[in-house]
Amino acid sequence: MPEYRAVRDRLGFLELCKTPDAAAEVTVTAARRLGVDAAIIFADILLVLEPMGVGLAYTDEGPRLGHPVRDGAGVDRLAEVPADALAYVAEAVGLARRALPSTVPLIGFAGAPFTLATYLIEGGPSADFLRTKRFLRDDAGAWDALMDRLVRVTADHLNAQIDAGAQAVQLFDSWVGTLSPTEYRARVLPHVRRLIGALRPDVPVIHFGTGTSGLLEAMRAAGGDVIGLDWRVDLDAAWARLDHAVAVQGNLDPTVLFASPAEIRRQVTDLLGRAAGRPGHVFNLGHGVLPGTPVDHVRRLVDDVHELSAVR
Repeated sequence: MPEYRAVRDRLGFLELCKTPDAAAEVTVTAARRLGVDAAIIFADILLVLEPMGVGLAYTDEGPRLGHPVRDGAGVDRLAEVPADALAYVAEAVGLARRALPSTVPLIGFAGAPFTLATYLIEGGPSADFLRTKRFLRDDAGAWDALMDRLVRVTADHLNAQIDAGAQAVQLFDSWVGTLSPTEYRARVLPHVRRLIGALRPDVPVIHFGTGTSGLLEAMRAAGGDVIGLDWRVDLDAAWARLDHAVAVQGNLDPTVLFASPAEIRRQVTDLLGRAAGRPGHVFNLGHGVLPGTPVDHVRRLVDDVHELSAVR
């Protein structure tokens, strides 16, 4: 969006995240410009790692950590996160909540413990997550200690957003699909369950991952009122696997937004048909909006969803 690019021309990414009025501005502008039914606060999942003393930096190649964690001693060296270390995110939430119409809910979010751990261990993005998998297999004690730390700081971070005005929160487990179902159940599920159980009651939790078609039942067992689906699974089949016992969010392939308006509408129609009007479907992409996506295509998508899903 040009409005966002204008803000980024004067603020770096991390600076923008740490400037509450600017973070609130881009949150509210996006919701208004696109006509969506809810807003999600502008932030980043890795912000909780910076106060741990790991040397977080955002580069053209993606986020990088100058001091990755490679063993139990590295876990012990992580700094405790002060209670007010992420107060700027909560402040942005409060500003955005006051600026948005009362009819537009505001969603807070955080990274899930496994995905945060991959960045801590790998030092940045990874193609195979080899270091992470070796860590969780070779030193279960250090792995659990690391996850415990991440559960505590993430729960505090999400609760602060809720206290500031977020009416729902989303947990992003972007890389958990790299695990087998067996390892997910043994090494990740108990920690996620504990995290979700530590959040403020009566606030909906969206539990989202990518590449997780083999993990959906286990993710449901870990918790969450809504299970996010990426585009690699049919929505109707995935929802049936979950016994329609939870809501689902998704799951249009983000690349569809580069297609013609007619093709966008065709795919929206198909996806809504799979939802079959069942209560509990949150229409969304299967992951984030890609760079270069035409803004008018996003707006058209929103209009199509509103039109085609309207109660008549």
